[in-house]
Amino acid sequence: MSTDGQGRSHWFDDEAGPVVRPYAMTRGRTTSVGQHRLDLIAVVVAEPHTDDPEGDQSLSPEHVDIVDLCRDTPQSVAELSSELDLPIGVVRVLIGDLVDSEWVHVNRPVPPAELPDESILRDVINGLRAL
Repeated sequence: MSTDGQGRSHWFDDEAGPVVRPYAMTRGRTTSVGQHRLDLIAVVVAEPHTDDPEGDQSLSPEHVDIVDLCRDTPQSVAELSSELDLPIGVVRVLIGDLVDSEWVHVNRPVPPAELPDESILRDVINGLRAL
């Protein structure tokens, strides 16, 4: 905390500007309404019908940034967190909000348990070669 010339204190660094706490961006929430499970490698894609997120007064600037970043190129949750310089938990809550309001959708990775066994794939390749 620093003080200005008149003895008043302020909670920001003059060079960095005012600090917004992560819980303020999520309104104190640690999960989104829909409890979306978002892995770090889950890919966020802007919905094709999204025209101008800035015109939606219910979206915060961070919501708008996420939609804008995903409009050009789908982004993983980790990439969005890095690009926005926000904690993963905050980004997950914001993405959950956007999924609920249908601004974006999430393509989740296939869980390892659902991937085919390597021996099955090898048998398929060997069978194809035998043809």
